[in-house]
Amino acid sequence: MPLHPDIEGFLELVELGRLTGKSQPMHALTPQEARRQFDSTSLLLDSAPAGQLEVTQLVIPSRDGQQLAARCYQRAVAEQALRPVLMYFHGGGYVVGSLDSHDTLCRRLALAGDFVVISADYRLAPEHKFPTAFNDAEDVALWVLAEGAKHGLDATRVALAGDSVGGSLVAALAIQAALAPEQLPLQPRVQVLLYPVLDAAVERASLERFADGYLLEKDSLRWFYQLYERERGDRLDWRFSPIYAPFPSNLAPTVLWLAEFDPLLDEGLAYAERVRSAGLEITCEVKAGMTHDFARMGEVVAEVPGMLVALAGLIGERLRG
Repeated sequence: MPLHPDIEGFLELVELGRLTGKSQPMHALTPQEARRQFDSTSLLLDSAPAGQLEVTQLVIPSRDGQQLAARCYQRAVAEQALRPVLMYFHGGGYVVGSLDSHDTLCRRLALAGDFVVISADYRLAPEHKFPTAFNDAEDVALWVLAEGAKHGLDATRVALAGDSVGGSLVAALAIQAALAPEQLPLQPRVQVLLYPVLDAAVERASLERFADGYLLEKDSLRWFYQLYERERGDRLDWRFSPIYAPFPSNLAPTVLWLAEFDPLLDEGLAYAERVRSAGLEITCEVKAGMTHDFARMGEVVAEVPGMLVALAGLIGERLRG
């Protein structure tokens, strides 16, 4: 299928911004400049959907005493029973991204699903190198287990979701929970990976095929990884590249959404094959005509809000089951 016409038009605007000097590729900026640009351009991709949500600001302590910001999104309900929870981790290459950049995506999921969404920050590179992002994500999960009930969360009915490197963090968390339940006694009902980073060590054909002009660029990916790693060998650690993990038999079922025009496409397909080869449950869909980051494009691509409603329904089914 050709590139979706709405995305094609958006990419033409991006290219015009480059030509006129109004924007630059992220790898040409400082991390601080890239963060500002990423958050500001996020406002162009989607706007807050209609519907009433209670949004609560939270602070979650990390293992070294630093405070991690988080948000709790939920529809008002009459009953006081504990509610199932979707833990969401945003993308951004470990360098950019924030609660704000993914606020609308979390709102859409919370409005459509019968669950609470917890969106949590993790510390960014290069100020915080590998494995800080993974450790922070694990600390968020441990907080939900220990403190969730005080906030109306049922830690026995948990789903995990994330996009891009947020998807990488989710995949690694699910693996950690299955491999070391004594350290992370979490039993997620499902893990949802949206166009995730799964192999930072090997460059596959799709990285060259979609190296430029498809939103996520090859040089930006390389820049992200270089800023996050302590040394090159970190990329072979499954907490950085989940494709190198052992896949235990109790790994949570996986829902993997890939984009047809994404430099990460081939590593996602390779990951799906590894999971299948291990005899584990995975549903892998390649979204035709889409690029990386399509799940945040509700204002750009008319089909995206409906796709997220369907995803929320699938997550809800898993949490009820």
